[in-house]
Amino acid sequence: MEIPILHTDNLSIGYHTKNQETVVAHDVSVSLQKGKLVSLIGANGIGKSTLLRTLTGIQKPLSGTVLLENKLISDYSHLELSRKLALVLTEKLPPSNLTVFELVALGRQPYTNWVGKMTPGDIAKVNEALHLTSTFHLSAKRHFQISDGQLQNVLVARTLAQDTPLIVLDEPTTHLDIQHKAALFRLLKTLSSETGKCILFSTHDVEMAIQLSDEIIVMNNGKAIQDVPENLIGNGTFDTLFPDESIVFDKQKLRFVFRGF
Repeated sequence: MEIPILHTDNLSIGYHTKNQETVVAHDVSVSLQKGKLVSLIGANGIGKSTLLRTLTGIQKPLSGTVLLENKLISDYSHLELSRKLALVLTEKLPPSNLTVFELVALGRQPYTNWVGKMTPGDIAKVNEALHLTSTFHLSAKRHFQISDGQLQNVLVARTLAQDTPLIVLDEPTTHLDIQHKAALFRLLKTLSSETGKCILFSTHDVEMAIQLSDEIIVMNNGKAIQDVPENLIGNGTFDTLFPDESIVFDKQKLRFVFRGF
């Protein structure tokens, strides 16, 4: 079996407040393979962002290990990690006058020299990323002049320009309408299969994730379960995803419905 890009061992995640330790999830087993689109789902406040921050080395685990290409993620230097892992968080971009091309070109920083001068090869990588995400025509526009949906595609382009085996996106479809959500999901699906990269993203759009993800990580009751959508449907994992008993998962329709309505 192919060695995963990232995997965990006896991972426990959470945070410390003063003298207290709060465990969000324990015995977390995650394995991310090349060319897979993997979604992370769970109710609000369940700890999805905490898991992503721990998997990407931003936050230390309470116990256990995260291994990236069989090396402890904590043993990577910042530069080494930026060549293995590209990350898009939910924070808004800081104010700037960057064009779309310049924003995507930031993904080349791990490879440029100390003055940040791009080679023809770097420029080619940026243009390739723009073409893959259908945003090349926006290259000369300022990033604040484009729509939210276009900006999300541009941020994905920046991760592609970074040219890492693993891309992690925290809630990339937030604030997008249904049309742009569907378009972004399809883009991520295409990119994972065509570029061979593993893409992990958290989302509240469970039904869309079920239809398009190769695998899903479900966070619930202090656990994280990873499997293909068909198995998660069959074993009833989605039935207890929400604490409200009136919300149930319809296996035939592949969506959540209100019981009794």
